[in-house]
This record gives sequence, structure tokens and C-alpha cells, in this order.
Amino acid sequence: MSIVQHFSSKAGRLRELKFSVRSTKRQFMEERKRHRQAKSRIAVISVGVLLFYAALFAKLGYMGAETLPDISKILPPVQIAWRPDIVDRNGQILATDIRTVSMFADPHRIVDVDEAVEKICGLFPDLDRKSLYKKLSDRKSHFAWLERQLTPEQQNQVMKLGLPAIGFRPEVKRFYPGGRTAAHVLGYVDIDNHGVSGMEKYIDSQGLSDLAATGLATPNTLEPFRLSIDLRVQNIVHDVISNALTTYKAQAAGAVVLDIHTGEVLAMASVPDFDPNDPQGTGGQGWLNRMSNGTFEMGSTFKTFSMAMAFDTNSVKLTDTFDATSPLHIGRFTIHDDRDVPRRFLTVPEVFRYSSNIGTAKIIEVVGIDAQKEYLTRLGLLTRLKTELPEVKTPSLPRVWSKLTSITVSFGHGVATTPLQVAVAGAALMDGGELIEPTFLPRTAAEAEKTETSIVRKTTSDTIRYLFKLNGEQGTGRTADVMGFHVGGKTGTANKVINGVYSHKLSFNSFLGAFPINNPKYVVLAIIDQPLTGLHNLNLATETAAPMVHDIIARAAPLLGVEEDVGKNTLVGY
Repeated sequence: MSIVQHFSSKAGRLRELKFSVRSTKRQFMEERKRHRQAKSRIAVISVGVLLFYAALFAKLGYMGAETLPDISKILPPVQIAWRPDIVDRNGQILATDIRTVSMFADPHRIVDVDEAVEKICGLFPDLDRKSLYKKLSDRKSHFAWLERQLTPEQQNQVMKLGLPAIGFRPEVKRFYPGGRTAAHVLGYVDIDNHGVSGMEKYIDSQGLSDLAATGLATPNTLEPFRLSIDLRVQNIVHDVISNALTTYKAQAAGAVVLDIHTGEVLAMASVPDFDPNDPQGTGGQGWLNRMSNGTFEMGSTFKTFSMAMAFDTNSVKLTDTFDATSPLHIGRFTIHDDRDVPRRFLTVPEVFRYSSNIGTAKIIEVVGIDAQKEYLTRLGLLTRLKTELPEVKTPSLPRVWSKLTSITVSFGHGVATTPLQVAVAGAALMDGGELIEPTFLPRTAAEAEKTETSIVRKTTSDTIRYLFKLNGEQGTGRTADVMGFHVGGKTGTANKVINGVYSHKLSFNSFLGAFPINNPKYVVLAIIDQPLTGLHNLNLATETAAPMVHDIIARAAPLLGVEEDVGKNTLVGY
């Protein structure tokens, strides 16, 4: 090896050594840099963890030291709305308050909103999750209602959830033991126990609201509120009309039982109806009380009143006759009778018994329009009925009272009244001609005498009672008669107006009856709207409404203390 090669080799090894030193130095510097970065990251994380726990302990310390508001200041300043028990005339409870609780939350104390929503909705699936979440997320609020009127079992389940922000407030819930039985008479209350309809609303209007506002309405100060209703009879009426609704395939039905001498409503019901324990969930088609808050053309029951005014004005006598051999033509309208009415001269009792439209039209022509309007007003059939029940509708009257109007009104078309009004007017004609405003509160005969108004002579009342008895024995009212209790009355089959035209298939049927007809004590009126069938597969009043009255009287008369007469129901001669 030459000297040149020797030094070249050493120079190469020196360069490799220098490169190795530089590489080692570079690796060392990178290691130091990574080490410093790791220490920085650890320091940052440590500081973050310390700050997190510092904030957490600070929050816990704040919450522990925070003075929470008194629960009495959180709750809305609303006192428990106690109501008096409602009882029937015999002391049977119709409505009462039961103690319950309502659930609320203090959103300010909610730790985990999602968890709270999940647990609460698990027990109450009907609650709206979005609405609940919004309520519980409002940190500025200390009070939010979650669910009202819980059962004891529901309250126990909520307590097991272990949510400290949930509380309970004592409240009361209205309970109706009979459910639908007297729904339209009793009415119902809202979530805060305030009367919304029926006698519940009436009670509020008589001072209960003022007592509640002053804190004086407590269970110890409220006496039971007694009604004239007899729960036994009310059950019968509701049962009969409910069965009729189904059996006769009708749209609606109703009935009322009145004490003739006091004006007390002993029972009144209308179906479809609702359960006052859950009015919003069961209302549907049942809100309308058709007996007092619905108006209808009452058909031939109005012939009772046409006869009464004819006798009272001395326009006709029982022995008079009227030509019913052919239809009556007025302008372009024709008045005709049903095919069962004889085509001949009819006596006044026959006009009533056969329910002749032609005969009644000719009788009212003798009476005159002015007298007709005056007597219908006296009978309370053209004005709004006065009674305690808030739901009372005003009758619908014709704009022009022409000759044709007078004739159609005489047999129950052209004027729409409430069935309760017709029952009250009928009771007056059974009670010597004394009109007594109906009441849903107890009233003695002596108290009633102070309010009664004489509308027709006693002799007129006697004559109408005779016609009722005649029709109950020989006419369209025979299907209402009850062996031993002798029912008299008048049927009414009014054609329904469908799309502005009277239907020949659909009708509104009624029967106005009184018993015992020899010495009337009670009036019963039954209605049924658009029945599709009835006795013998017919759907007139004598096959639908009259049998309803029969069923009510057969079951209720013994309970009312009416003595059974097993003798023959002999007509008094006139």
C-alpha cells in the first residue's frame, strides 16, 4: 500500500466517525426534545385534571352552602279547592272529593335531565318527552307541574325512582260513584276542581267560588248539597234510554221524570253521554244534554197544547166534530193524515186519539193565531226555561207567524223546543192548570204553590187529563200503559229535516205521559232520535218512545210509593 492510499483510508474513516458523531448528537437532541414535549403534555393534563376537580369541589361546596327556597314559596299560592258532596234526595252520594297528590319538579335541582326524563316517561308513557325535557332543562325555574292527580300506587312508583328534585303536592279529585248515570245533571269539574257544567257549575255560582277564594271552603265547613234527583229512578231512566238507543238503532235518546205537584226533577238523562270521572276521554258525541240543551220539533205531543188552548178559550167542545175526509190545502202545501186515521168527520176526542193533523189544523183555525201564540207563551214553550241547570237552550221560533205556520205549529212542526219544556207544560195541564218552574233542588208542595202560575182553568186541565186517559187506553199511547198504574199520554212522531227537506223515513219520536192518570202525580217524557226500528219492526213513537215510558214507569212506580190499582181503569164520561 502506498502512502497515498494509506492516508485516503484514514480520511474516510475519519469522515465516517464525524458523521456517526453528528448522527448520535442529532438523535440525542431529538430525544431531549421529545422528553421536554412529554413533560409539557403531562403538565398540561395535570393542570387540567386539577382544575376540573377544583371546579367540581367548588360547585359541590356552593351547592352545599346554598340556601334553597322554602318549598311553600316554590309552590303556586293556590289553596285546595274542596267541594261539597252532592247527594240525591235520599242522601245517596252522587259526587264527592277524594284526596290525591300531584307531581311537580324543581328543575334547578335536576342533575341529569336525560336520566330524569327517561325514568319519568317510563312510568307515564303518555307524557310528551319534548315538553318534559324543556320543563326540566329550565334552570331558572324552581317549579313545574309534571302530572296531576296521581293514584297512591303511582306516587309510590315515582318515589322509588329516587329523583330528589321530584315532589308531591296534596290535592283533591272529584269522584262520581255512578259514572255516566247522572252525567248531564251533575256536570263535571276541571283539573283544579272548579265546576265546568251541570249542577257542579251551579254550585260554584252560588258562592262556593267566593268561599274557596277566602280559604273557608274546607271539608269541615261544607254541608252536602242535596238534589231533587232520586238515584234509584235515575238509574232506571239511564238504563232504559241506553237500552233503547241500542235496541231501536237510534242516534240519541233521553227521558225525564217530574213531580207534578212540586216541579222537582226526579230523574233526567240523555244518551250518548260521558263519564264525569273522565270527561275529556269519554265525551265525544255525548256532550249535548238533549233534554234541556237541545231543541227539537216535538211533533204530535204539541196537539196536547193545541187542545188545551181550544178548550180554555171556549173555541171548541168535546162534542164538536171536524171534517177529516180529505187533505187540507193551504197555498202550495197539503196537510194530510197518516193512513190509519179514519177519513170521516171526527169528534174532538177522536181527533186526539187518532192524532189527526187535519182535525187539529181545523181546531187551531177556530182558536186563532194570536190566542195560539199567547197560550204557547203562557205554557213556557216560546221562551227560555228557568231552572238551576246552566245548560238550557232557547226555543227556535218562526220568523213569520202565518196561517200555515199556525197550523204546522199546532201539530208540532215549525217551533223547536227543549223536551224538558214540554214535560213542564204537560205537568201544568195535569196539575189543575198550575205551571211550576222545574227545579233540581228539593222543594215541598207548599213551597211550589208560592211560585206556581195559573195558565188554564181547572176544567181545561180535567179535559186534557181525560184525553190522556182515552189515548192511553184506546189510542197511540196503549204501549205505554202499565197494569196497575194506568198511564195516559200523547205520542209525537215528527219527521226529521234532512238537507232542508222533511224526511218520510227518519223521525224524532216522543211520548208525554202521566201516571197514575186518575190522580196524576208524575209526568214522564221520553224521546228517541232517528230510530231505525221498534216494536213490530216499526219506528213510530207508539213503537219506540211509548214503550220507553212503559219501562220507566213499570220499574220506578213502586219505588216512588205509587199504590197499584188492580181495578179497571174506567174512563170518566164527558
